[in-house]
Amino acid sequence: MTNCDSVTVATEAEASAPAERSDPRDDQRRAHPLAHGPQMDLTSGPITRTLILFALPSLGGNVLQSLNATMNGVWVGHMLGENAFAATTNVNNVMFLTLAALFGFGMATTILVGQNFGRRNVDAVRRVVGSSAGMFLALSVLIALMGWFGAPTLLHWLATPKEALPFALGYFKIIFLAMPAIFMLALATMALRGSGNARTPLKWMLISVILDSGLNPFLIAGIGPFPRLGIEGAAWATVIANYICLVGLLIDIYRDDLIIRLRGAELGYLRPDATIVRAIVLKGFPMALQMFVVSGASIVMISLINHEGVLITAAYGVTMQLWTYIQMPAMAIGMAVSTMAAQNIGAGRWDRVAQITRAGAGISLATTLAIVALLALVDRPALSMFISINSPAMPIAQHIQLVATWGFVMFGVTFVLLGTMRANGAVWPALGILFISLWPVRIGLALALHPWLGADAIWLSLPTSSVVSLILSYAYYASGAWKRARMMPA
Repeated sequence: MTNCDSVTVATEAEASAPAERSDPRDDQRRAHPLAHGPQMDLTSGPITRTLILFALPSLGGNVLQSLNATMNGVWVGHMLGENAFAATTNVNNVMFLTLAALFGFGMATTILVGQNFGRRNVDAVRRVVGSSAGMFLALSVLIALMGWFGAPTLLHWLATPKEALPFALGYFKIIFLAMPAIFMLALATMALRGSGNARTPLKWMLISVILDSGLNPFLIAGIGPFPRLGIEGAAWATVIANYICLVGLLIDIYRDDLIIRLRGAELGYLRPDATIVRAIVLKGFPMALQMFVVSGASIVMISLINHEGVLITAAYGVTMQLWTYIQMPAMAIGMAVSTMAAQNIGAGRWDRVAQITRAGAGISLATTLAIVALLALVDRPALSMFISINSPAMPIAQHIQLVATWGFVMFGVTFVLLGTMRANGAVWPALGILFISLWPVRIGLALALHPWLGADAIWLSLPTSSVVSLILSYAYYASGAWKRARMMPA
């Protein structure tokens, strides 16, 4: 079996494709996917330039999401106080677990769309989108109902402080009403990216952030004609923003006749196909588990740091604020590499897959290295955005920044390598590499060296785990074993 055969993404259902094509322009798209619209054909043209242009909207989306979370936290904290802010923190912990599953299944959909788009199989793209939409809609409605009726029980399990419980209960129930819109927006966004369209999702993400952050103070405080809803107003702002943007994005998809739209007989694809759903679940589950592995390791690390005292905990928290933004370019490039590789794997262009990986690793290395070097020069002004420049936590934060931040240079290259392997369905090895580097290496090293090095053992364990992750990722990538993986059975 050839490499091209080994990555063919076909379903039993394709044999029963409707005889009548819903749009004659599909034939034009097969010949030239860039016939219209903002889609990018990632299987031809200059690799480095195309990769950068495709990654930039994803980077913008990551920044917008972080800013939205920050702004909403500012509104709630300043307008309603500490108890309300603690309530949103408790609810966000549950949201993280829910969105982890969404990320995994969404990435599986992106890869399937990308591979089929690379093969110019428009019908297969729409089968994947339809099955994913049916699955996501059913799952999101179920989660919304569980959140609404199970809010008191879940908050009790979280040991939510009594002072914050009244705030948390109202916020929790309403925020889960947004789940169907959040899930479907994420699906449409990731499917569009799989087809090479990163600009349309960015537009609606920007609108969502403006609506969500903008409505918060009006609905919380009851400014002008708006009702005074308190913390529930913050939740309603999220609900309203997501449903408006979902409708707007769907209008764009159908108005511009984008490749993922479904019409006529294709609407039958909304009934989930068992083969496609199985692939999304089997490949998406390990990617979702990666989020839990990272989250669990972070909780253990914070527990270790808390034992060092409040100043060190505060310094670490401040440094993490900077780390959030340091990671963003590497993550955007890694996601772009995964989509670009998926399209080329679908097209059988394995020569370009290797070139894409090298280009992505080079861009990520140069970008992250430049950011880390810049922060080493201006770390004090950067950290002072979060704490006073005269705070006793400042020199501790500077020390953490100096010792640990360079590890993100390796993280960026690792993310690119894993992105390429993930594009062919090699998701379990990626999970194993992540687990080894975070648990036995990072946490094990911090515990083992702590009696001799104190808190420095924790800071040194961070870049050490990044080095181990890079070595393991490159070893598996160089072995070529990941090329034998498949997203779906041939």
